[in-house]
Amino acid sequence: MNSQTAERLTALRNRMHAGNVDLIAIGPGAHMRWLLGFFPHPDERPCLLLVGRQREAFLMPALNAEGTRQKTPIAFHTWDDALGPDQALKAALLDVGAENARHVVVDEAMRADFALLVLDALPGATHQFTGATLGALRMRKSDAEYQALKMNAGLADRAMEAAFASIRPGMSEIELAEIIGESFAADEAEPLFRIVGAGPNGAFPHHHAGQTKIKSGDAVVIDIGARKGVFSSDITRMVVVGEPPQDYEKVHAIVEAAVQAGLAAARPGVRASVVDDAARDVISQAGYGDYFVHRTGHGMGVEAHEPPYISSTSDIVLDVGMVFSIEPGIYLPGQFGLRLEDIVILREDGPEILSALPRTAHVAGV
Repeated sequence: MNSQTAERLTALRNRMHAGNVDLIAIGPGAHMRWLLGFFPHPDERPCLLLVGRQREAFLMPALNAEGTRQKTPIAFHTWDDALGPDQALKAALLDVGAENARHVVVDEAMRADFALLVLDALPGATHQFTGATLGALRMRKSDAEYQALKMNAGLADRAMEAAFASIRPGMSEIELAEIIGESFAADEAEPLFRIVGAGPNGAFPHHHAGQTKIKSGDAVVIDIGARKGVFSSDITRMVVVGEPPQDYEKVHAIVEAAVQAGLAAARPGVRASVVDDAARDVISQAGYGDYFVHRTGHGMGVEAHEPPYISSTSDIVLDVGMVFSIEPGIYLPGQFGLRLEDIVILREDGPEILSALPRTAHVAGV
């Protein structure tokens, strides 16, 4: 077992002891990737990492065992299609000392049938999701995780600059998205999303790049992210092609002021909802509150969207090491949309922005 996994398992067990948790059941996905650095092939066959107070073990489909064994020394309890997983699960629970577990944490993102398999094997056990255990650990990034996120932010900066250098009237949204993807691929990063919204399409926050042609006078929203290694990136910038549309400069200034307000509010010990309120109040006071239609931000790490969520209803208390976006926007139907997004890591004295790109709109020639 590598040292990072050993350290994370120790930290997780400390959380388990503090919360009187007997067992954590984790499915193939982001939690397992964070803990182990990989996860086995996810399909319909039950595959679980079971973490007890002292030991850990896999419930492992026999079909996946050989390939997975090359990646981990953790004990396997295998099962095949002829016999099913029930006996292997009982053996795995016994192995990790959780055959009589009373307080169980289940991975909120794993398949419901996997979760029910565990809970049915432990009748009477209470259960909860991972927010106080795995989730709490994932929210606070180490220096090594920060470095990986910073590196990915640099790759996103380069992809955005490639878009800036290429955009021109007559180009379709999808053509620009492909250029962004090529930049990520050149850096051996896997593109996760490439939102390009030209003109009125920018008023749809999650617009899918299509065949719409970019034309002079368009404001273009570019929201991109990719993954290299375990961690990922996310950034949104604006391009104006030729002369900006009516009211664009005013709206850009309002959204930038909202970003600044969010950055100023983000401090250790502050609830995430306070940051959302700070950004939203700027936009509302300017008369555009009805056109800011999403939360101010989301956490980022192994997943592009993960806790802490920066929303009006979030009671998460922000802490040093948390990484999240601040991305207010104004979306004017039939005209344009405008969103500015930066990923930050929270330090003792406030947020550090991971990107090096300014938030001023890039102006493309015609």
